[in-house]
Amino acid sequence: MFRQMRRKNQALTQEECEQILNEGKTGIMAVLGDNDYPYTIPLNYIYLNSKIYFHCAKTGHKIDSIKKHNKVSFCVINKDEVIPEKFGTDYRSVVAFGKARIMEENEFMPAIQAFTKKYCPFDDNVIQKEIDRELKLLCMVEIEIDHLTGKQAIDFVRKR
Repeated sequence: MFRQMRRKNQALTQEECEQILNEGKTGIMAVLGDNDYPYTIPLNYIYLNSKIYFHCAKTGHKIDSIKKHNKVSFCVINKDEVIPEKFGTDYRSVVAFGKARIMEENEFMPAIQAFTKKYCPFDDNVIQKEIDRELKLLCMVEIEIDHLTGKQAIDFVRKR
């Protein structure tokens, strides 16, 4: 169902892909937007239990797009260094393909707690007060990954 990577020698292992997802702070999600134009959105996210989670407002372009067509892709760039003298870029990145689902309020507490610990490492009581204050306004989205692939500029790794 998914294309094979053309340059297989640049492929990252499953473990390396998951490490990038765990360490990353920002990913770019692509959805099928208005009038079937691709729409990409930079997002803070967490990778938890082999799924990607992010929070957002309950209304807007991305939520409308997910409701219309739940297939998405999500990219995280781990390394991006232009090497002018080599006329190339030393990079590492991961792309996940999956289905996005708007979660019910009663099920997203583990994800939002993990999210706040990653981005706001405060005392648990401070975190919980903020969650309680914002809970009614919050929307959490879960991306169940169907296919995960990662790639690095292996030629730069070998030549350095």
